[in-house]
Amino acid sequence: MEFAELIRTGQAQAELLRGPEEPPLRGTLCITGHHLLLSPGPQATPDLWLLLLRNVDSIEKRVAGDSGTITLRCKDLRVLQLDIEGVEATLDIARSIEALSSLESVITSFPFFYRPKGLRLGDAWHFHPPECYYKRVARETNAWRLSEANEDFSLCPSYPRAVIVPRAVDDSALARSARFRQGGRFPVLSYYHAPSGTVLLRAGQPLTGPQKRRCSEDEDLLRAVLAGARPGARGFIVDTRSPQAAKQARMTGGGTEAKAAYPGWKRLHRLLETGRPLQESFVRLVEACGDLEQSMDRWLNRLESCRWLSHVKETLSTACLAAQSMEQEGACVLVHGAEGTDSTLLITSLAQLILDPLSRTMAGFQELIEREWVQAGHPFQLRCAHSAFSHARPKHEAPTFLLFLDCVWQLGRQFPLSLEFGEGMLLALFDHAYASPFGTFLCNNEKERCLCEVRTRTHSLWSGLSQPKEQRKLRNPLYVPNPLAIWPSAEPQSLRLWQGLFLRGTRPPEPSEVAWEKVWQIVTDQEKTEGSQPTDSASEAGP
Repeated sequence: MEFAELIRTGQAQAELLRGPEEPPLRGTLCITGHHLLLSPGPQATPDLWLLLLRNVDSIEKRVAGDSGTITLRCKDLRVLQLDIEGVEATLDIARSIEALSSLESVITSFPFFYRPKGLRLGDAWHFHPPECYYKRVARETNAWRLSEANEDFSLCPSYPRAVIVPRAVDDSALARSARFRQGGRFPVLSYYHAPSGTVLLRAGQPLTGPQKRRCSEDEDLLRAVLAGARPGARGFIVDTRSPQAAKQARMTGGGTEAKAAYPGWKRLHRLLETGRPLQESFVRLVEACGDLEQSMDRWLNRLESCRWLSHVKETLSTACLAAQSMEQEGACVLVHGAEGTDSTLLITSLAQLILDPLSRTMAGFQELIEREWVQAGHPFQLRCAHSAFSHARPKHEAPTFLLFLDCVWQLGRQFPLSLEFGEGMLLALFDHAYASPFGTFLCNNEKERCLCEVRTRTHSLWSGLSQPKEQRKLRNPLYVPNPLAIWPSAEPQSLRLWQGLFLRGTRPPEPSEVAWEKVWQIVTDQEKTEGSQPTDSASEAGP
């Protein structure tokens, strides 16, 4: 297929309305295979306005007289309006955008064509392999090993080639445990908590079914986890489904770990909604935030009824439960729901942010996302196919990763000095998860990325974000390393709407950006002042 076949018109004269606080742009509108471009012309700034077509979530068109209007609702929650000269040009541009923004083939997407100056293919893809994290674990304990039993993805297509497992369990036992778990997701290590000697694991649900099947190798694996921890350690299985949902899953082949078969492990149910309920909550919240005519009472009622902050509360509460079990009770924790690719990753990643100071650094946070979301098999291509504006409502779409970012934003707001990255990093991750020139969030798992050669044919997002010009927007200038765990409050009065994301299209962005820049300037001036002052020893020294 050629992109030219989908482009119905070359160019048209248009005016772009980007928001209530930004002046309109008028110029020549063009369409390419991946972008919508507007050139304001020599009378204005020479810079092109660009929109990645993959960012378009829905498109509306209307014509009147000899002109037309196209409204683009974007996955990053922006709403753009194009007033175009000519009815035929309007309809042709609308059809072109509809076709080019919904291409399903991964290898025709823009990351496979993106070649920015200063970056080389292959840079940063090697920053965060499982082997690096295993080296840190191996310095603390010899109870774990790096297994390459999944080298060809035959055990689990959504796991990476190498996983960290108990040293006492051989690869043949892993293969049998994989057959007993949903999607082949046998229990693997997410995080080793050195202060307590405990571990955090993730997995898919056991496939016990109505007959209450058992798997001795799976039972041995979890027994080996406790044996490798401190003497007398016990374990908690945090199931992110309700007891009723787990029971219903058994009737369709899924299930839970039987208490008698897993001695030392206690099951805890903490319901975290995913899938359709979470997506509908997101949609209702965005609709409420975009209504500028509502009264205060109606706004508050809509904010409560969408239940987005309730999802944030339940997620943070469950993450704290997992972290407290490890830190304060010295217990190992296994997290799973059904598939183990959504709410499971929410909890394992947030628990690490709470407990691990390294995960709260810029590099550590990037490694956490790479290890616990990208390599751990969160299906980004399915979950982020559409955002909040699409008229389609496929059951596989859900803003699980956005919920994680919102919870991290709540952590940063409650502990403003403890995260090395700021809101800019979280906003960038949200934008790139839904539409990006980089290949990091392409596909649904490592097996698909290997088949599409993503790591050799596209650039890594981490390479792009490491550029010096990006760092000032992403880093927290007030960061002070905190070696302790940070315990967020999940009480309703402690949680806030993430205005920087959900209201960024309806309120002027300048005040927050100006304030951020002033903080950076203050910190920079202070560092210069301290660097220019002589030390006490130098000032007291004689000639």
